[in-house]
Amino acid sequence: MKILALFLTLWLPSVHALTDPVSGLIELPPGFAIDLYARDVPDARSLALGDDGTVYVGTRKAGRVYALRDLDGDGRAEKKYLIAEGLTMPNGVVFHRGDLYVAEVSRILRFPQIAARLDRPPRPEVVFDRFPGDLWHGWKYLRLGPDGKLYTNVGAPCNVCESAEIYATIVRLNPDGSGFEIYARGVRNSVGFDWHPDTRTLWFTDNGRDWLGDDRPPDELNHAPRPGLHFGFPYCHGGDIPDPKFGKDVDCRRFEPPAWRFPAHVAPLGIRFYTGTQFPPPYRGNLFVAQHGSWNRSRPIGYRVVRLVFENGRPVKEHVFAEGWLRPDGKVMGRPVDLLPLPDGSLLVSDDLRGVIYRIRYRP
Repeated sequence: MKILALFLTLWLPSVHALTDPVSGLIELPPGFAIDLYARDVPDARSLALGDDGTVYVGTRKAGRVYALRDLDGDGRAEKKYLIAEGLTMPNGVVFHRGDLYVAEVSRILRFPQIAARLDRPPRPEVVFDRFPGDLWHGWKYLRLGPDGKLYTNVGAPCNVCESAEIYATIVRLNPDGSGFEIYARGVRNSVGFDWHPDTRTLWFTDNGRDWLGDDRPPDELNHAPRPGLHFGFPYCHGGDIPDPKFGKDVDCRRFEPPAWRFPAHVAPLGIRFYTGTQFPPPYRGNLFVAQHGSWNRSRPIGYRVVRLVFENGRPVKEHVFAEGWLRPDGKVMGRPVDLLPLPDGSLLVSDDLRGVIYRIRYRP
């Protein structure tokens, strides 16, 4: 691992420097607009917000962690810092009490007091290093829960298989690395979770298995209000579809069913409940979901951002919010990964295909 003492800065001299042909293709509800928040952020994936407004960006293939700053408050990042490179799939990022936590495949790192040291990033400390090293579904999402614990995922090391207990789980631990425990089981590959703003309970996406056809099984949104629940993998998919190999003679009713079923292979990743006030009232309290898009379907789907309307703490309707990254001829122009609300109520969307971050805002 190579940690750069020298920072990398990107100056964006004018608004015209951020003109983007893809932004003009994205369809949004009336009153909304989309612009580039930052470009030249290769493989931009998970997002986290610092206390001073700095946006931290994890990557998967690039092995790098970035920090972005909007110095003049115009909704565009003028400065980019390279915090670290040479890491193993540093997908997950969390900012907590001045420290930056980064989840690699097999460990969690902490960059102490990073906000004051962007120009000379500190050498990271190892918080936890007992995760498996499998690369298949090994990249990790990372969030800080309302209980003050770090939550991350340990994906299944396969398309579908029985495996050791640590796999196909969501786990949590204290920020100092103590108190490790498995929170949820039977989770094939979750790359996004958030907590309901009222109930403060965990919701997470899960990507269903491949090679059961174009339309099976559905991808999932799941609800884990308490630890110890099992969500079916590898025995049952989508709540009621027994796996051809591992689900024989298994009663799928013994597992937790999905709270919402997405179409198969849309690949739902990052999610965020919208608690801001910039968007109109019908959007507040919605769960926004980044759908990364299918890769093994005869006709591609996904490549968009949707929103789920909640009533009485449960999802009841799904609406397309932003689409256009998948063109009518099947050409893919981008792949949404994660979402991050900013203090002004606008919403960032990362795109790992183009290496950019968009900002969606409402302007009545």
